[in-house]
Amino acid sequence: MIEEAAFIQVGALSDGFAPDSYILEVSNKLTGKTFQLNFADTMQQIAVSFPADQQIKWKDAIVGCRITSIRSGVYFVNFISPEDWRVGITIIINEQDNNCVLLQGTLPTETDIRISAFSKVEQNLPLTDVKIGIQLGTLDNKQGQAPTYTAELIGMRNMYTYNPKERYEHVYLNEQFYAWHCLDGVEKGLADVDRCHYIKISNNLYLFIWREKIIPTLGIILIDLNEMRTDGGIMGYQDQGFSSISLFPVGAHATILNKTDYPKA
Repeated sequence: MIEEAAFIQVGALSDGFAPDSYILEVSNKLTGKTFQLNFADTMQQIAVSFPADQQIKWKDAIVGCRITSIRSGVYFVNFISPEDWRVGITIIINEQDNNCVLLQGTLPTETDIRISAFSKVEQNLPLTDVKIGIQLGTLDNKQGQAPTYTAELIGMRNMYTYNPKERYEHVYLNEQFYAWHCLDGVEKGLADVDRCHYIKISNNLYLFIWREKIIPTLGIILIDLNEMRTDGGIMGYQDQGFSSISLFPVGAHATILNKTDYPKA
């Protein structure tokens, strides 16, 4: 008999990913810049500025953030909301194509987490308690086309190596779900199918978002299939106390294992 693998909290996952991690170096190329994020669907305009290295002015607060650039002119900005410690905010700024994405993810309360999966099905509730809001927009008053949801990753089976000891595979099943499997690392042997979203930022550059249903986790990752690299962040609770957040950077080398093309019905 093989001992059954156990799910772990995000804090423990962060500890496993940290040694010799393949995360990108931070970028300070946004320092001193200001942008207006325009969202046509909601008729909303949000101004953001970067007064100092790894800082963002979000609404009326100056907040520490992590800024990286996986591709020239494309920036991943990640921080905890100054208004709610359970909310993580990610902004993708694409100066090359003059577009942007604003994502706000909210972790559930302990009470919501402890509702059983069967009870959620009975009540017609989503299995994942992690909530997200996604807005796709353009930058400033320049000509640009907002990013779009895409099916271009569907059918791919990719492997991601996060450090010398952490490897996962992803199988992108359909527009709503993907399967993950830990090949090596602190979650070795674990696998599941979770809710996901795919957004095309530019040619061969995708924003991949997932929300896990067992351990409340939000993953937000840029996948660059030109450079075969990824960059992003994972957010969840530090431990079973549900009183503090772990928001940690991740980056990986990507390998396309195979691609399935499904025959038309």
